[in-house]
Amino acid sequence: MTRRASRIVGEIATSVRLPWSGTFHSIANRFIRRYAASLGLSPSFSVLDRGDAADLMDLVRHELGFSKAERRFPRKDTCLAIYSHRVNTQGALAGTLSSSFPWCAEWEAELTRLYRAYLERKLANQALDYDDLLLYWHAMLGDERLAREIGSGFDHLLVDEYQDTNSVQAEILRRLRPDGRGLTVVGDDAQAIYSFRAASVENIRGFAAIYGAATVTLAENYRSTQPILDAANALIGKQLRSVKGSGAKPRYVTVADDAAQANYVVTQVLQQRETGTSLKRQAVLFRSSHHSDVLELELVRRNIPYVKYGGLKFLEAAHVKDLLAMLRWADNPKNRIAAFRALQLLPGVGPATAQNAYTRFEIGGWSSLASVDAPLAELLTSLAAPEAPWAGQLQRVREWYEPHLERIYEQAQVRTADLVQLERIAASFASRERFLSELALDPPAATGDLAGPPQLDEDYLVLSTVHSAKGQEWDAVYVLNVSDGSFPSEFSTGSAALIEEERRLLYVAMTRAKTSLDLMAPLKYYVTQQSRMGDRHVYGAKSRFLTSAVMACLEPRAWDERPAVDVARKLRAMW
Repeated sequence: MTRRASRIVGEIATSVRLPWSGTFHSIANRFIRRYAASLGLSPSFSVLDRGDAADLMDLVRHELGFSKAERRFPRKDTCLAIYSHRVNTQGALAGTLSSSFPWCAEWEAELTRLYRAYLERKLANQALDYDDLLLYWHAMLGDERLAREIGSGFDHLLVDEYQDTNSVQAEILRRLRPDGRGLTVVGDDAQAIYSFRAASVENIRGFAAIYGAATVTLAENYRSTQPILDAANALIGKQLRSVKGSGAKPRYVTVADDAAQANYVVTQVLQQRETGTSLKRQAVLFRSSHHSDVLELELVRRNIPYVKYGGLKFLEAAHVKDLLAMLRWADNPKNRIAAFRALQLLPGVGPATAQNAYTRFEIGGWSSLASVDAPLAELLTSLAAPEAPWAGQLQRVREWYEPHLERIYEQAQVRTADLVQLERIAASFASRERFLSELALDPPAATGDLAGPPQLDEDYLVLSTVHSAKGQEWDAVYVLNVSDGSFPSEFSTGSAALIEEERRLLYVAMTRAKTSLDLMAPLKYYVTQQSRMGDRHVYGAKSRFLTSAVMACLEPRAWDERPAVDVARKLRAMW
């Protein structure tokens, strides 16, 4: 977006620079560091990524004894998800539990204790998680002097994907621009699909009324052919017009079961490939990650390479977290999570030894680590020096880490390639703080943990959840399991608002296609993912979203993978 905006503005200006561009979280991080002293923070505070925040939550959870509860207490990731939803909606914990996590409602009192202790631990460690970045920025703007000072620094504010903002983000904008002057937001309420992250579609739907803003409707679509848009329009109630013009109707394909669905998709994918549409220009989309299980087995059997999105992020790969822990500890000596991870890279160092070493470090500083590992102490002492140049730091850490990488993990060569790539990324940042913060807030998506041995294929099919596919496009798209239970999800049918979000999710899936779209509808679903013995199954119900208006825009197709029997030919052969 920054490059596109710079190019467009550059057409009417000789020199354009947009230094204040980024996500809400990255801009918040910059303001918090600028005003850290006023907020009771050190400018070198750490930003916890989701993995580190979950680990810290788990540590506090264990210290409070909740991991030993007689009844099942929520795991760390669930605890963090509840915490995040509650702070981003600005509602009560009881409301979050009843609406989104009803199976955890009995633990409200214990969760309150956990979150208070978690907050105190973050303050002691001088660490902020993702949600804290918004909360601190929001609190800063509650001070009228700071709000005026920050707001006056900008003539214009542009927010993209505004349908994905939450209550805190909307209030931040309100405090920056109470009168709305110079404020523009762009978004599509039909693509609001992140309520599970506390996003509120009402932010964009109510924007014009709140600010008295003019509304500019963008109805021209540059991606899809008109028949695809006709089906999407009928689904969602829009009037999008295609710049590309006409094309084939999308297909509504009924198949016997998930195995037949996999066979159909593979057959069509290969046919498309033979007519010039490479595998990379095709995608299979699904509501939930496990929906592609049978298809993945068929792709392996047919030796068709694929990549699946919606899994592990680059920053969550173990070897990357190891390397970053070293830099994070050097950047913020109070970062206990980073320190514990770094210390346990050493041979023979477990949690107890790491605790003792960290206690000695708190008293004696970096030099005290020499009793544990002299090279480690020397490296961290040099990295933590205020005058230490940023250039070359990551290379030095990598060189120290490589022997430990080979000892701890398999496929060290593949993982080392990730770390070399990390060095290249680091070279584009002016400081260690900016590198660590931006990488935590917007990590790349590739990882050696999932990649395995390098593949030599120049082409691969894309598999993705619909949520991970948002913003992407392909020539040919196949959407799996378009039936009630998946679209809408069985977990969303108890709420009218959630059902409408599921409708928007199907709309997003359909509008990823440029020229070819197949909506798959198995007639039978097996009860388990295990053996088909006994034929335990249920019959698929047609999606309630496929109304007569939508079906009129689709080409129905019944696909039977069994070869047809030409009875007439057999009868003629008798005579």
